[in-house]
Amino acid sequence: QVRLVESGGGLVQSGGSLRLSCAASGTSLSITTMGWYRQAPGKRRDLVATITSGGSTNSADSVKGRFTISRDNAKNTVYLQMNSLQPEDTAVYFCYARVLPIGAVWGQGTQVTVSS
Repeated sequence: QVRLVESGGGLVQSGGSLRLSCAASGTSLSITTMGWYRQAPGKRRDLVATITSGGSTNSADSVKGRFTISRDNAKNTVYLQMNSLQPEDTAVYFCYARVLPIGAVWGQGTQVTVSS
């Protein structure tokens, strides 16, 4: 069974930084894309950023220049460095992995709260 375990969420003031981590365990299967999505109260779950096993990245326009996604393939771990956080970044952040041949796997989510 594949598990994604997130860490690093919390409360931070506007303009501050946080670093999220997500480690995949319980698998010897191939993990292709990993990434982060977020969901604010009453809203849909939206893409934040993704990264392929080859290092190609994709991110939402709202986080470009502030958030950086990276990955350690040897550790099956993905990171999200979040700088210049704003109140609108407040959400539950979910780790995502595409595991072959299973498909999409999600973490349990970690809360990020940015106070103004």
